[in-house]
Amino acid sequence: MTGHRRGGFLIAKIHRIGGRIFARMLRERGIELDPAHGRVLFVLWEEGPMTIFELAKRVSLGKSTLTHTVDRLEAAGQIVRVRSAEDRRKVMVELTPGNQELQALYGTVSQEMTDLFYGGFSEEEADRFDAHLGRVLANLERA
Repeated sequence: MTGHRRGGFLIAKIHRIGGRIFARMLRERGIELDPAHGRVLFVLWEEGPMTIFELAKRVSLGKSTLTHTVDRLEAAGQIVRVRSAEDRRKVMVELTPGNQELQALYGTVSQEMTDLFYGGFSEEEADRFDAHLGRVLANLERA
């Protein structure tokens, strides 16, 4: 394999530009959400309550960054910390009931972003692209 491949550069650039567009789309709907906050909320929306340790693994944030993010989301009334009923030593992070409106708006913007991202792709092309990115991710996770 030659050394002039640009996949890493392109992925980084797509990430930056996509993040700016996503943030703008959220702002247009009156939502100011830091990308780290969005990642935490998204994982909780998808997987439900979990410990800080589990959350850190899922969102790939350092402990201090995640603690700060959880503190800010808790202060904003989006999440709460609750002692586990099974093991009182564990603290679970879970969504507040008032979070549902934000989840619905975030879901709408996420779908718009997905439509933009895959614009002009056939279903087969999108599936192949996703599979290739999955392989890249697996390579990096093994390193």
